Parts: sequence; structure tokens; C-alpha cells
Amino acid sequence: MTDHTAGGGHGTSSQHHHPARTPRAEFYTYFTLIFLFAIPIAAVVWLWEVLRDRRLPVLGPFARAWREAGVITPTIFRP
Repeated sequence: MTDHTAGGGHGTSSQHHHPARTPRAEFYTYFTLIFLFAIPIAAVVWLWEVLRDRRLPVLGPFARAWREAGVITPTIFRP
């Protein structure tokens, strides 16, 4: 017979290990900082593409900065 009371038995939720979650405030703080830093860079790249291709890119500078912040921030908090 197996003893399930000692170390790692099945059945109760208190025994399941979940990775520690990053607080939302910290995530959004980093997201905001990266977004604000990315705006001038995205604006320069957007302007360069307008001058080079002589047409408007699909994403504007704010959308591009938002996308970059959305890609970079989760990589910082990845375990």
C-alpha cells in the first residue's frame, strides 16, 4: 500500500506547485518604460520607411512601439 500523506501526494490543490507570478504593477511599469523608450526609435524608423518607399507603412510609429513593448516585456519576465 502506498502512503500518499508524505511528500507529493495527489488530490489537494495546496500540493501543486505553480511558478511565481510577477506582480501586474511591475509588468506594466516595465511595459510603459519600454514603450516610451521605443516611441522615438519607432518614429525614426517609420519616417525612414516613408522617405525610402514613398508610401505609408502599415503600422504607424505608436503601433510599432506598442508591438515592440509587447514583445520585449514578456521576455524580461520569462522564467
